[in-house]
Amino acid sequence: MRVLCWNVNESVWDHWNKVCPTGAALVRSQSFEQTIESIESNEFEFCFVYLDDAEFSLKVEQVVSLRERFSNIKIIAFPYLRSQTAAMRMLSMGVNGQCSPFIAKEQLKLVLSVVDSGEIWGGKDFIQQLIKQSSAPIESQSDLLMFEHSDLLSDRELSVADLVAKGMSNKEIARRLEVTERTVKAHLTTVYKKLSIKDRLSLALLVNNSRDSVEASVIHH
Repeated sequence: MRVLCWNVNESVWDHWNKVCPTGAALVRSQSFEQTIESIESNEFEFCFVYLDDAEFSLKVEQVVSLRERFSNIKIIAFPYLRSQTAAMRMLSMGVNGQCSPFIAKEQLKLVLSVVDSGEIWGGKDFIQQLIKQSSAPIESQSDLLMFEHSDLLSDRELSVADLVAKGMSNKEIARRLEVTERTVKAHLTTVYKKLSIKDRLSLALLVNNSRDSVEASVIHH
């Protein structure tokens, strides 16, 4: 496994070398431009980016730019500052995950496994917070769900998608629909497959972004 590490902090760099899986080859980059050049001229499975407090917002946008420019590499951000706004920006644009710069060895192993499977890493509770942050208050949202490929879903699957987009957990959805959590998980598996997405954050963003577009259209007409 080859990992490109954009990191100018010596302590974090030393830590990554200690906690990365045995056999991983870490290559260091110390600027945005150097990172681009390295990805263009070499093959890497992962790109780790340390976002320090200097020009934090600019680096968030540079991470997004890397994501847009290079679709094949898995990008994981390691922000010095824990910002929900920054996390939402990066994860909603396709960045594969974010975690603490001084992550433990076993935790990093789990992160890499989850991201390698095609899912987003942010921690279960944090992802749930991001979903709630992306959704408007439940009472203000339309009951009509219209988004790309929504016609592929059954009425029950649409209901589950709607409640996920409103920030509900599987347990809350099960209680609302009077079914078991296992049934909710089964519906979500089917929804992900039909919509060609990997996780509940992607589903929530798909539904809520479509809902925002519909509401904006209504307001302007």
